Amino acid sequence: MTTPRTIDRRLFLSGAGSFLGLAVSGCATSSVPGSVEPAQELPAPAFSEDVLLMYRAMPEERFPIPAVDLTRLDPAFHRAVVDYSTSEAPGTVIVDTPNCYLYHVGEGGTATRYGVGIGRAGFEWSGRAHIAYGREWPVWTPPADMIARQPPLEKWRYGQPPGINNALGARALYIHQGNRDTLYRLHGTGEAHTIGKAISSGCVRLLHQDIVHLYDKVKWGSPIVVLA
Repeated sequence: MTTPRTIDRRLFLSGAGSFLGLAVSGCATSSVPGSVEPAQELPAPAFSEDVLLMYRAMPEERFPIPAVDLTRLDPAFHRAVVDYSTSEAPGTVIVDTPNCYLYHVGEGGTATRYGVGIGRAGFEWSGRAHIAYGREWPVWTPPADMIARQPPLEKWRYGQPPGINNALGARALYIHQGNRDTLYRLHGTGEAHTIGKAISSGCVRLLHQDIVHLYDKVKWGSPIVVLA
C-alpha cells in the first residue's frame, strides 16, 4: 500500500496554465507431432463482492453507467478507506499527483482514497483552491486553446451534450481560486485503463462510480490541495 505523504510539504499556487490489462499470451505445445493443442483459457480474475458492488453497473442514472471492466483497473486504485495522517481539516480534498490518488479527508485520521488519472506533461497543476460547485451530467465546452490543438473538437465549441461519452462524464466538480474559475475539473470517465496514468489535459479524472461517490460526499466550498 502506498504510504500517503503528509501535507506539511511545500505547496505553491499556480493558475490555470499550471494547475488518467495486463495481457497474458499462452504458448501452445504439441503432444503429438504435427498437431497443436488449443491454448487453454486462463481463469478470470476473482474480485470480492465489495469490489464488484462498488464498481457495478448503475442503470438508475440519467444515462446508464456500465460496470467497470475490472481487468483493466489496477487493484491498487480500487476505492478504499485508509489511514491518512494530515493537518488538513476533514472534508478537504487532496490530490496526490505523483501517486495518482485523490483523498477525501475524513474523521479520526482516515480518508477515502480514489485512484485517478492526472494531467500529462505540460498540463500539470498544483496548489490550493476550492471546489466551487458541481454538476450532474454536465455539458462540456472545450477551451479555445484545446480546440486549436485538436481541431476535431470544433464541433463542441458551444458545448458537448451530457451523456456517457461526454468528456466530463457523470459528474464534474469545478475548481476555483478566489472568484476565478481555473478551468480545471474533477470529473468522471469510463476508461478504466487511464486510472493511474498521466493522460489528461490537466483535469483529474475518476471512474464514473467513484466521481458519483465523491460528488455525494463533498461539500461546495471545500478546500482542495494538489500536491506536485
